[in-house]
Amino acid sequence: MESIKKIYKIGHGPSSSHTMGPRNAAITFRDKFPEATKIITTLYGSLAATGKGHLTDVAIEDCFSDIESSIIWKKDTILTIHSNALKFEAYKNNEKLGEWTAYSVGGGDIVDENTIAQKDDKQIYSLTTFNDILKYCEKEGIMLWEYVYKYENDDIKTYLEEVWKTMKNAIERGIDKEGVLPGSIRLQRKASSYYVKAKNYKGSLKRRTSVFAYALAVGEENASGGIIVTAPTCGASGTLPSVLYHLYKSYDFSKEKIIKALATAGLIGNLVKKNASISGAQVGCQGEIGTASSMASGAAVQLFGGTPYQIEYGAEMALEHHLGLTCDPVAGLVQIPCIERNVFAAARALDTSMYALLSDGKHRVSFDKTVITMNETGHDLPNLYKETSEGGLAKFFDCK
Repeated sequence: MESIKKIYKIGHGPSSSHTMGPRNAAITFRDKFPEATKIITTLYGSLAATGKGHLTDVAIEDCFSDIESSIIWKKDTILTIHSNALKFEAYKNNEKLGEWTAYSVGGGDIVDENTIAQKDDKQIYSLTTFNDILKYCEKEGIMLWEYVYKYENDDIKTYLEEVWKTMKNAIERGIDKEGVLPGSIRLQRKASSYYVKAKNYKGSLKRRTSVFAYALAVGEENASGGIIVTAPTCGASGTLPSVLYHLYKSYDFSKEKIIKALATAGLIGNLVKKNASISGAQVGCQGEIGTASSMASGAAVQLFGGTPYQIEYGAEMALEHHLGLTCDPVAGLVQIPCIERNVFAAARALDTSMYALLSDGKHRVSFDKTVITMNETGHDLPNLYKETSEGGLAKFFDCK
């Protein structure tokens, strides 16, 4: 598996696969042909179907602002490697310099045929299942965060500190902003009012409603193109930060413990990415928000002193109970139902973490089997439920 840095990317929303990925691809292609005077970009499949709502065109055109550029939309053409595909063609004085077909596979990552063929080049973890990692940790007497620190570079703590700082900033910005989010839905921001109302409650009700406000804050920051952290994607970026911020504030966990929880959560996200997918265009929202909830549940179990086996159980339950979740963004925007899904995924993460802590960590359905099931379920979903805005809520919602 790759470094968990690939799970936690810092950048602008609203979509890791539709905004971050295409932007990264455009920059790479422009650097390859600096002499180009014209670039034609063709978007395929999901990138074309919901690219307008996800600001895919804006992300690409920003990279080619100083030359002639155009975008061709082919939503009905789906390439075999991944449904999020785009092709760049570079020209100089009407002479074609070259072309490149790339695939935005989720979390801001870009691959092509060559990188797929060489996919083992940058793998730093030799074990790729939770079961094998648990056995290793038990043998060595270490925790999951120690396993991460063992294989990552020495700068991983510094990197995760920056991740945590960015997550906190997104929450604190989001709970202070009001107004309407960009896009045709004209959706009002809710985080600020929810946060104010939450402060009027007491005890567990105050804590739970504060989590709602925190998740809304990040989701709204993401939807408006603010700086967030993929965890594991932009669309699911509010779940893990809201849970960690809640525990940080309510239970006075130290920054060091939060950083260790981020390490474990990153490992969980990595396992899903390696053995299934975190791309909504490939497996539906279960791959995004289900993974985010799984990461948050595992992190919470660790913070409350759970064993690696209890962490695995919490992560498994959170993912299991998101199986079959479709990706049906209204108007192609990362707003409805995406923002609210972050809220309830955070609540589910807290519930499953407590359930796991009450157990001894033993259970029948393993995390690894749930990941395989999620992947198979995602591939069985019709394409209209995989980030195309052609089915589900997107089909019946009139945003005019």
